[in-house]
Amino acid sequence: MYELKVVTRFAAAHQLQMVGAKCENLHGHNWRIEVYVVGTRLNDAGVLMDFGEIKAHVAAIMSTLDHKFLNELEHFKQDCPSSENIARYVAEELQKKIDTPSVSVSRVTAWESEDAGATFIV
Repeated sequence: MYELKVVTRFAAAHQLQMVGAKCENLHGHNWRIEVYVVGTRLNDAGVLMDFGEIKAHVAAIMSTLDHKFLNELEHFKQDCPSSENIARYVAEELQKKIDTPSVSVSRVTAWESEDAGATFIV
């Protein structure tokens, strides 16, 4: 099994409910996102998947989040824009973009600070 990891960042604001007084106020984070894709077979070039392709897919997803008020985005109208739900959103959107049948997203971690992050494991 091979695993690739790409790290990126985005900045956005959100407002959570029922998690504590401070987080219920409008506030922002500089999120660090780690995406992992896995597969068992390398292609003819000897790689699981081109890093540039993964980065392009991730950049497209980040453009939907960067410098936005996440609560106003359609995806987060039903699910609050917590780090957990952001990680799941990125994982699901990335999987939709990967067109290599032998490659899949294995996990995504959304870090909201240097020492606090949430991972969605597919």
